[in-house]
Amino acid sequence: MGSARPVRRAERRPGFGRAFAPQRSGPGRAVARAPFRIVAQAVGWLLLSLAGAMLLPMAIDLADGHPDWQGFAGGSLATLFVGMALLLSTRGPLPPIDMRTGFLLTSLTWAAVAWFASLPFQLGSIGLSTTDAVFETVSGLTTTGSTVIVGLDGSPRGLLLWRSLLQFVGGAGIVLIGLVMLPFLRIGGMQLFRTESSDKFDKLLPSTGAVVGRILGVYLALNLFCVLALVGAGFELFDAVNHAMTAVSTGGFSTRDASIGGFGNASAEWMLIVFMMLGGLPFMRYVAILQGRRELFWHDSQIRVFLATVLVVSLPLALWLIWSQGRPVLDALRAALFNVVSVITTTGFASEDYQLWGTPVLGVFLAVTVLGACTGSTAGGIKIFRIQILWTASILYVQSLILPSRVVRPHYAGRPIDQELIGSVLSFVFFFIGTWGVFTVLLSALGLDPVSAISGAATALANVGPGLGEIIGPSGNFQSLSDTVKWVLVFAMLLGRLEFFTILVLFHPLFWRR
Repeated sequence: MGSARPVRRAERRPGFGRAFAPQRSGPGRAVARAPFRIVAQAVGWLLLSLAGAMLLPMAIDLADGHPDWQGFAGGSLATLFVGMALLLSTRGPLPPIDMRTGFLLTSLTWAAVAWFASLPFQLGSIGLSTTDAVFETVSGLTTTGSTVIVGLDGSPRGLLLWRSLLQFVGGAGIVLIGLVMLPFLRIGGMQLFRTESSDKFDKLLPSTGAVVGRILGVYLALNLFCVLALVGAGFELFDAVNHAMTAVSTGGFSTRDASIGGFGNASAEWMLIVFMMLGGLPFMRYVAILQGRRELFWHDSQIRVFLATVLVVSLPLALWLIWSQGRPVLDALRAALFNVVSVITTTGFASEDYQLWGTPVLGVFLAVTVLGACTGSTAGGIKIFRIQILWTASILYVQSLILPSRVVRPHYAGRPIDQELIGSVLSFVFFFIGTWGVFTVLLSALGLDPVSAISGAATALANVGPGLGEIIGPSGNFQSLSDTVKWVLVFAMLLGRLEFFTILVLFHPLFWRR
């Protein structure tokens, strides 16, 4: 009998592992560098786009005669130079993106864009430190909305527009990552939506590029409609454009220190309630409507649960305001709806300081801070669909305790749910709660009071913006925090925005092994 050929260790490794393995030959080195060439080329194109985006606020400041245009010009040139250098150094065909490259691509592109997008804050007349500039930029790109800038009412228009543009770009990027990359990387149960997209939309929109184009079209249309609605409600055009970009992206940056409350415009608040909620709904459902599949929108259980949650939380708060403060019914309903929608969609606008509504209200807002809106939207947080998955799995577990012999497979939206998906959701929720605890302890150790530490960790991980307490509450600001605390919150914002595992997997030794 002939002896079997021994299988070498390298032959048993997954294909994407070989892309990171060190090679001795020339072609092997090219294979080893392939993931980093893909990342470098992607970053290069993004930096070119970012350099172009800086020209718009530069033109605004130049037209206003404000010297801040020089900061945008310098930032644009530096970004353009690095972007071109990366593209020129990665010319040639690239291999397909595998899962491991996907993790690197998602994390490093966000970090690189955040760093270069902070340059105008450092080079402009406002002269933010590196820490404050990166904090403001990451808060914008992750659509968190926490700010370290004081005196927004008198700030140059280019600076205000740049903050809004960061959230506009970040909101679009978040939707696309949630629909393209996270399902591919099987993070937090998002693979369910990859299957859904394949089954429902491939015949209607034959390529990913077509889906992306439709989503971006919907995103732009919502922003345009929001601008028109706010102008009709009495906003000046510049304020309307800025708040439209930060409402649909559920970001929450405003052009005034007092946020929306600084305008005292009830009609505009009603308009923003509508568009914050639209930003918190799944964007693929808008695509379904455009394709004549309206039933996919109205029959989506995630949308129904989200809308029901908003009402269940807002109506008791409105009654509380009527009873405790004697407010008129419509005024109480508007105040409750606006601030609940702002927090649950992780937008972060504030029409007033809801901490003054009474102690029982604080627990409600802390709970909705981490809840989040719908998957496939611009919102952060745990997301409604994960709560639904956990609820379904828990109910079936209780039933199995009563009837052990009964075998029932859980379903979501008419689709069977496998154990891998349930495990992904459980892991995500576990890491969300666990990291919330870790960041709370860390922030407390760095000097924050308990309320600020708990809410600060929650608002950063869920990408909401304002926290609770005198320092970072709805009427507060993050400027007075120490640099160390700000860097901790920067990491927390990125961690929550990229859904934890996209970043955490990079710290595992197995990720870098052959």
